[in-house]
Amino acid sequence: MALNLDAVGKKIGPISKEYTWKDAVLYALGVGAGFSDLEYCYEKDLKVVPSFAITTLYETMPQALSLTNVNLAGILHGEQELVFHNPIPPNGTMTIEGTISNVYDKGEKKGALVIAESEANHSSGIKLFTARSTIFSRLDGGFGGENPPAETIEFPDRDPDFSVDASPSENQPLIYRLSGDVFQLHVDPEFAKMAGFEKPIMHGLCTHGYACRALIQALIPGQPEQARRMACRFTKPLYPGMPLKTLIWKTEEGKAVWRVQNMETGDIVIDRGVFEYGDIPKDEIRFDGRVAVVTGAGAGLGRVYALELAKRGARVVVNDLGGARDGSGEGSSTPADQVVAEIKALGGDAVANYDNVATPEGGQNIINSARDAFGTVDILINNAGILRDKSFLKMDPNNWQSVLAVHLNGAYHVTRPAFAIMKEKGYGRIVMTTSAAGLYGNFGQTNYTAAKMGLIGLMNTLKLEGQKYNIKVNTVAPVAASRLTEDVLPPDFFEKLKPEFVAPMVLYLSSEECPVTGNIYNAGMGCYNRAAIVTGPGVVIGKGQEIPTPEQVVDTWENIASLKNAKEYTQLNEQIGDLLAAFTPKKAETAEPAATDGGSVADIFNAMADTFNAEAAEGVDVIFQFCISGKDGGDWACIIKDKTCTIDAGMNEQAVCTLKMADNDFRDMMTGKLPAMQAYTSGKLQIEGDIMKSQLIEKLFKI
Repeated sequence: MALNLDAVGKKIGPISKEYTWKDAVLYALGVGAGFSDLEYCYEKDLKVVPSFAITTLYETMPQALSLTNVNLAGILHGEQELVFHNPIPPNGTMTIEGTISNVYDKGEKKGALVIAESEANHSSGIKLFTARSTIFSRLDGGFGGENPPAETIEFPDRDPDFSVDASPSENQPLIYRLSGDVFQLHVDPEFAKMAGFEKPIMHGLCTHGYACRALIQALIPGQPEQARRMACRFTKPLYPGMPLKTLIWKTEEGKAVWRVQNMETGDIVIDRGVFEYGDIPKDEIRFDGRVAVVTGAGAGLGRVYALELAKRGARVVVNDLGGARDGSGEGSSTPADQVVAEIKALGGDAVANYDNVATPEGGQNIINSARDAFGTVDILINNAGILRDKSFLKMDPNNWQSVLAVHLNGAYHVTRPAFAIMKEKGYGRIVMTTSAAGLYGNFGQTNYTAAKMGLIGLMNTLKLEGQKYNIKVNTVAPVAASRLTEDVLPPDFFEKLKPEFVAPMVLYLSSEECPVTGNIYNAGMGCYNRAAIVTGPGVVIGKGQEIPTPEQVVDTWENIASLKNAKEYTQLNEQIGDLLAAFTPKKAETAEPAATDGGSVADIFNAMADTFNAEAAEGVDVIFQFCISGKDGGDWACIIKDKTCTIDAGMNEQAVCTLKMADNDFRDMMTGKLPAMQAYTSGKLQIEGDIMKSQLIEKLFKI
């Protein structure tokens, strides 16, 4: 089967990996740590070995292999690079997202390289590391693709500056595999012999962990938090129990090259190593080269946003009509001009705009100002607003329309032309401004709260339309001192609500680093939290066949009103899907759980002939033997010949490929919940015989 070159650019994840200090310690023990470096092994003041990052590959690699359709019989982990942005905390949840960044062709019979990149963020909000993995696929070259770029790594012509010895135990793979890599090659003697080895071999990434510890010991003893980058190439296998030596040459301050040698054979098992170390630079959010438009920026929140963006490198369009708080009056150029003068005094770059967001022409002119002055628009903060508070019965149409015209229509008028530019360039950040009054209600502000909730609806659709073009749209609900709130909030409270406390959230949502879209955040006084619309599971009355009565609604009110296990939807189709699913007949539950999810294993085999793709079986002549363990298990043979499929219970001695799984895992795989590649690399699927033939299964059957 050919490589899937369309996989380039495809996303991996997001994947969540929850871990505790015990996982970090188990990894450390797996790579040889002990009493000699207790900081890795004792939960008191625990430090995490930086190469613990590598354990996320056991989650991302199966997806990469599946997306690219590599020939499993010829894959090797070729190279690995880790860039450390922050020390890994001893516990928490990592979220990993990645992509297939490239596929290179080394030539016919020389193989191919698949490059997968991923980034991990911690549940605390910090970016942890970036991983770049190179998969060498020996049997997939010669498709006429681009050659891999050459990289030269020079080793000094002298003895190494440091040499760190280590003696992995003969049982080392048994410990290391508990960190996630449970591939049979490292534990099963028969499988290892079938693969051409005398016995199970060391995990290459286990040796990699030994090297990481050695580099820290030699270059930054006791300070793993100073590791910044570790890259290498895996060159030869190593058997457990063989002594190894990490050879290290310092090339300049904060940089070294290294390799790992098998001390019994003299072979270099890891080569072309690079290690960078020192204080990790703080990740500062910058806007160099970006153009930002801030409406209502003549005072209060908008002024602070404009100043902070400019301080961090953005060129800013400062828009403000200069009118009264209720939107009345002719307006004035003074507020916007004063903010522009402040920015220029700080060495920044800004222009003023005095148009009214409440008209389509005004919105277009604001964006034209950005394009004329700076050539483009990258960031839009819809901040302009007015207040005309009245109780509902005193809310005349003029006051109603005036507030909607600025808040809701104004956001539309400015966002529409900005969105067109962002779509064309493939990048944009838009921040809407809602209010806690809009989210939760406030007496005497029906016009204002309606407009502010309308902005949530605008965001919810723009996030979908902008997703393809890397346009992220989020909303902030600020609680801050401004001319709109000076007589709404108590005076002593008003003094504590500096706009500067809101700005950090808005700047993050405006940045390239922002990973989210379609979210709402409250911000004020340094307190930040997310708000969301959630939907309870509810209850179905009458099975959709009969119109329920009000009395039935009353009888089931507790279930209708419950928000226990509530769900957040990201678009309409998800909610409609759940609504339709609520009326889908469920299979009757039995005492045996195997029959509740995809049917029993026997049911799946009985139905396999119906899911057989005869067109994909052209020229295929193979017998698969399935050995399913567990209460619901058994043995079945699948015979494919002459574009037909026959399923026989029992064992078939002529089978060329045997697949072994537990019953629950088999059901998950055959119902699409567990990708076959992930099942294989995680050890849930064991394959004996012709591994190559097993890759036909996903093509022959509609899983």
